[in-house]
Amino acid sequence: MGSSIDAVRGMRDVLPSEVRVQAATAAAIERVLAAYGYEPVDLPIIEHRDLYLRKLGEELVGKVYEFHFNGRDLALRPEWTASVLRAYVGRMQDHPLPLRLRYAGPVFRNERPQRATYRQFTQIGVELIGGTAPRADAECLALACEGLVAAGVTRFTVRIGHIGLIRSLLAALGLSERTQGRLVWRLERLREQGAAAVRAELDAPATALPLDPTLLDGIDDQRAEALLLHALREIGVNLRFGTRPPEAIVGRLVRKLRRSESSEQIDQALQILDRLCRIEGRPDEALATAEEMLRRFAVTGLEELRAILHLAAAHGVALDQVRLDFGLGRGLHYYTGMIFEIYAEDGLQLCGGGRYDDLVSALGGRQPTPAVGFAYGLERVVAAASPAAVPSAPPVVMVVATDDASYPYALETARVLRGRGYTAITDVRMRGVSSNLRDAARRGVRFVVVVGADERAQRCVTWRDLVRHEEHRIPLNDIPLAEI
Repeated sequence: MGSSIDAVRGMRDVLPSEVRVQAATAAAIERVLAAYGYEPVDLPIIEHRDLYLRKLGEELVGKVYEFHFNGRDLALRPEWTASVLRAYVGRMQDHPLPLRLRYAGPVFRNERPQRATYRQFTQIGVELIGGTAPRADAECLALACEGLVAAGVTRFTVRIGHIGLIRSLLAALGLSERTQGRLVWRLERLREQGAAAVRAELDAPATALPLDPTLLDGIDDQRAEALLLHALREIGVNLRFGTRPPEAIVGRLVRKLRRSESSEQIDQALQILDRLCRIEGRPDEALATAEEMLRRFAVTGLEELRAILHLAAAHGVALDQVRLDFGLGRGLHYYTGMIFEIYAEDGLQLCGGGRYDDLVSALGGRQPTPAVGFAYGLERVVAAASPAAVPSAPPVVMVVATDDASYPYALETARVLRGRGYTAITDVRMRGVSSNLRDAARRGVRFVVVVGADERAQRCVTWRDLVRHEEHRIPLNDIPLAEI
């Protein structure tokens, strides 16, 4: 029982004072998103598990809360983009493009809680469907920055990479799309651990099963995975272990069995990527360094990056807060172009996003549709925001009736107070004035209004300031507006 309670606690309880701060921060961000024309959507927390299997990436797929119920494989939403695009494909393809959508709500990931990182947390974000680079990308960059400023985070760093550029380079080196993907999603590991570590991972045995890769010749990956999954289940192989679903295990197995590139080609690609992913810095300097290095390759993406940066600056993004990072990977398999992450001064990641032009088609869309978006982690934004950015709550007034006959007048007084901007609470436990005064002091309530037969007759209230230790009578109609 104790371990179950601990697991639930990992989801985090949000208490009233924290809710107020989070709500104020979310409202500040959402006002900015709305001002840019993004309309709200709300989607189910539970989705079909298959929605996430192919496009999230191995690291995130392993953190998905999944379960089997009534014959269906389901999952708790680990992020919003796939859900929004699923809703677009299902119900909004007839809407005029570009379509600007925003969302806010909980997501769930089975990962170790740490500072401002919880198993249940809140994402606020946007998807700009039908918007092409560089204009839509620059809008999202600017919007992400402006939302942080509105939330009280004024000092941050924007790190920008480009998955399309990396894929273009690997294609120029003659690598297949499958191998491109295997290398692209190991960029950050390449920078952290070096080419030898990534090569060792790529060379790891695919499986202990005696499978001949030629059995998969002539069929596409989707059919190969379906056939292999069926065969393994028929012979009784248990694929339900760890956190990864059987489809992800078999998909990885198929990818490892298919190897069309030579060892020399992969070694060359790793050496070049190792150099490229270490290019990081001010936009002008990093672009110049990357251009010099990639001059002999037919690579696309650099000019698009330059155009995005130019338009972001026109939006008001301060480029001294921007760093180009050619080793940025993000870890989600649906990205196709510009990607970015925003970090607080202490290194806490606050926001991330990028371009994903293939996701609509992958989810069954009628035609290829470009798209770009980003999401904040609300709890992290709150942790990084200046406390002064949270608006003060209305002053609280406790209204106390000295007798039952005066309680209706106390309720009328509370309505007047609320109409003038106060938070008004009334005594529902029928305690005396002294008990209510002690209760107000314990709760940190500054003002107490007392009404009895005299106040009722004179249409006034007795106003007590517990901080200044002052008391005076005020006509009910002369109660001043609340000062916030």
